[in-house]
Amino acid sequence: MPHVICEPCIGVKDQSCVEVCPVECIYDGGDQFYIHPEECIDCGACVPACPVNAIFPEEDVPEQWKSYIEKNRKLSGLE
Repeated sequence: MPHVICEPCIGVKDQSCVEVCPVECIYDGGDQFYIHPEECIDCGACVPACPVNAIFPEEDVPEQWKSYIEKNRKLSGLE
């Protein structure tokens, strides 16, 4: 999982991340956006574009939002 979108995205879904993604791997998951891990090229363009600081490399996801790693996997249909 290259990057994970976490809780601050819920209810906001600003779309700045979607606009800067060069491979269009960010999708609407209902209450939040998610990044499809098999499509993401790990460029990191989405991280600074997010106005609510909701996107992290998997290894840097804050402890309180670790469950979003699994949520992003499920939203992408990998589980």
